Amino acid sequence: MTPDEPIIGIVGPCASGKSTLVSALKSKNYHARHIAQEHSYVKDMWKQMSGPDFLIYLDVSFEMSKTRTGTTWKRSIFEKQVARLEHARNHADLYIQTDDLNPQQVLNLVLDSLM
Repeated sequence: MTPDEPIIGIVGPCASGKSTLVSALKSKNYHARHIAQEHSYVKDMWKQMSGPDFLIYLDVSFEMSKTRTGTTWKRSIFEKQVARLEHARNHADLYIQTDDLNPQQVLNLVLDSLM
């Protein structure tokens, strides 16, 4: 990766597949960053911290997030994350609902959008 390569930012609720996608993109030599916006009250932290050239929003339902993580967290916690992500979701270049997709399918959608 070189400094002039575009930065791809990945945001979304917990268990939406952000880390998996970042790893997959990095393995293909893309400059991808996981932006932990779901834990911040700063609405445009995604922009301030990374300044991505291309922002991807990965979404997941509350039910699927619980299945993927095996947690028993409450819906209110998940809904707070979604609220914190609203600004990023509204400014995303690509939105992907990941509930019914495997990691390879998500990667393929992203690669198709980047080309």
